[in-house]
Amino acid sequence: MKLYRRYVGREVMGAVLLVLLGFLALFAFFDMLGEIRNVGQGGYQLHHAFAFVLLRIPGRVYELMPIAVLIGTLYALSTLARHSEITVLRVSGLSSGGLLTVLFQVAGVLAVLTFLIGEYVAPPSERAAFQLRSKERTGMVGQDLRSGLWVKDERSFINVRIVLPDTRLRGIRIFEFDEDAKLRSMTEAAEGEYVVPDSWRLTNVVQTVLEGGRAEVRSVPDMQWRSALNPDILAVLLVSPDRMSLRHLSAYTKHLADNHQTTNRYDIAFWKKVIYPLAGLVMVALALPFGGAHSRVEGVGLKIFVGVMIGTLFHMLNGLFSNLGAINHWSPLLSAATPSVLFLLAATAMIWWVEKR
Repeated sequence: MKLYRRYVGREVMGAVLLVLLGFLALFAFFDMLGEIRNVGQGGYQLHHAFAFVLLRIPGRVYELMPIAVLIGTLYALSTLARHSEITVLRVSGLSSGGLLTVLFQVAGVLAVLTFLIGEYVAPPSERAAFQLRSKERTGMVGQDLRSGLWVKDERSFINVRIVLPDTRLRGIRIFEFDEDAKLRSMTEAAEGEYVVPDSWRLTNVVQTVLEGGRAEVRSVPDMQWRSALNPDILAVLLVSPDRMSLRHLSAYTKHLADNHQTTNRYDIAFWKKVIYPLAGLVMVALALPFGGAHSRVEGVGLKIFVGVMIGTLFHMLNGLFSNLGAINHWSPLLSAATPSVLFLLAATAMIWWVEKR
């Protein structure tokens, strides 16, 4: 029986990885099509587009893993059932609970892999991808350090302590250099608000101008600052909550709370990050009642289609409940866990119904 369990586990694991590779190839193709349109903008070339697509692959693995687990498990179980191997296993004493245990073991391994990728690989990879594109298209590059966000704009270096969710900036310092790389002026502002189409309104400004060996300090209540920096560029230099690691989410949430700012969106993203890798366990439970029944070749195709639809619905509900939770200030844990709980209840009901038949 142990050999049979290993055989089923290998078949399911192989099918899941095959489906995942297929999805990655498909999404990489679509990403590449989208990036080709950007080739020629600034210094952005075809090899930059390839690098961008490759750097996004870890994030795609993280996003697609639950759907790949569902479809791969459906395909493996349907194939085994079509060859009457599931029937042989049941006659040999393998119960539905035993088969589900085997599937949970496979899903557990994939859940650990999903967590590691989502925590340690995808966030820096996504950041590197978008920074690469931003740098080559606009000539601007930024880095998020302890002292805040640093951005280079031609001969100016910009340091922003805090970027608020509405793209307002706080704690701004602008270091402007001349053609000989000598510091010409330093501007400090308490806050900045973007003004369409290409400027910022800075408030509580103190500007130090260095000229002829002297330093002149000017203070003004507000001033207009023209820069290529805009909210779109900030969006790619910063990582969205869904792309942040648990460590960074926890630290940033604490920072927002200490500054009396809303943390609900980041709290939801934190709990989604905790729960999402476990979605694979829910997916194999959903696949069992569908895939375990005997079916013809045509039936396998139908089950794969059903799997795609269920996976798409799960992905959409995840986003829907996150947005609803942020808008209505629901419990972050409830907002993050509801889709998985609903699908788990549906899987439990279907397994019970199949066993009763």
